Amino acid sequence: QVQLVESGGGLVQAGGSLIVSCAASGSTFTINAFGWYRQAPGKQRELVAIISRDDNANYAGAVKGRFTISRDNAKNTVYLQMNSLKPEDTAVYYCYAVVGILSRWGQGIQVTVSS
Repeated sequence: QVQLVESGGGLVQAGGSLIVSCAASGSTFTINAFGWYRQAPGKQRELVAIISRDDNANYAGAVKGRFTISRDNAKNTVYLQMNSLKPEDTAVYYCYAVVGILSRWGQGIQVTVSS
């Protein structure tokens, strides 16, 4: 069983930066896609960014140019560098991984951007 553990969230002022990371652990596995979703209060969970095993990345329009996703395959870890943060980026951020053909989710981590 593969587990995803997020870290690095917290409180930041608008315009600031934050990096969140997600480490996968468990039995031998291959992570194909690695990504981040977020869910704000009262809203549906939405894709933030996703990156393939060969480093092709896609971003939601709302974060393009401000967020950067990257991964370290040797460490089975994905990172999300968030710059120029806005109050509307406040949400619980969930790590997502496609392991083989199965989807896995982290427990979520809170990111709060104050105005």
